Amino acid sequence: MHPAPSLLVFTTLSGLGFGLLFWLGIDLSPPSGWTAFAFLALAYALALAGLAASAFHLGHRERALKAFSQWRSSWLSREAWAAVITLLLGGGYGLTLLIGTPVLPLGWLAALAALATVTATAMIYAQLKTVPRWHHRSTPALFLSYALAGGALLAGQLLAALVLLTLTGALQVWVWVDGDSRFARSASTLASATGLEPQGTPRALFAPHTGGNYLTREMVFVVARRHALKLRIIALLLAVLLPLAGLLALLLLSLPGAALHLLALISLVSHVAGVLVSRWLFFAEAEHVVGLYYGSR
Repeated sequence: MHPAPSLLVFTTLSGLGFGLLFWLGIDLSPPSGWTAFAFLALAYALALAGLAASAFHLGHRERALKAFSQWRSSWLSREAWAAVITLLLGGGYGLTLLIGTPVLPLGWLAALAALATVTATAMIYAQLKTVPRWHHRSTPALFLSYALAGGALLAGQLLAALVLLTLTGALQVWVWVDGDSRFARSASTLASATGLEPQGTPRALFAPHTGGNYLTREMVFVVARRHALKLRIIALLLAVLLPLAGLLALLLLSLPGAALHLLALISLVSHVAGVLVSRWLFFAEAEHVVGLYYGSR
């Protein structure tokens, strides 16, 4: 599928923001005063920036509020409600931090709501049977893993970030390898799509189109295998390996304060850049079954 910039920004920034809200919510010794305000402001800025970016992908942005009415059947609607609930709970918990009297159970609720929001975001894609690479339980697992690892980095939870980045890297590699064969395992063919499978193997006599259209632009995007491999290596290096090296240096080396802050910033920037590359691949490598009609398989 075509990797729209708005979706890359949305899934990356919102995951970081809600991941940070999770760690703030479960912290048994949370920050207070202006320190708490700074963390909350960063979490809200990331979450809201991501959600705002998602609006740019809507065909009719003026109808965005209508998404809230479809919560019974739409994961997009559930994500919208979960995001609002998370931000309200996080805001209430933030007020208790600012006045120096944290209500920890409220923070726990905000943390659970943050996880629910990220899960709902992932389920928008995981529910799609027409995209076998996404239609798998590993999709929400990977979204949650990236959110928790990035949130831990932002929150300064170094040991947790070290463990989560390692797990995220291993999960991402497995998802890439296993995802490469999911379309074939789904047994989706032109014959099964047309219902003619018992009669043999049909083939198209003529191309289904004479020019570009929405489907060819959005759903039938093909990335060369050699380019995908290079981008996978870059994504893994930036999102996982370089931040891991930075975290190990922070934990094991005695560095002056300025060097510590610089190394932490480099690790964070590298991780965010790597997540953006992995998200680009997430969309670019997704093969929609409609591509069967357009000769992409």
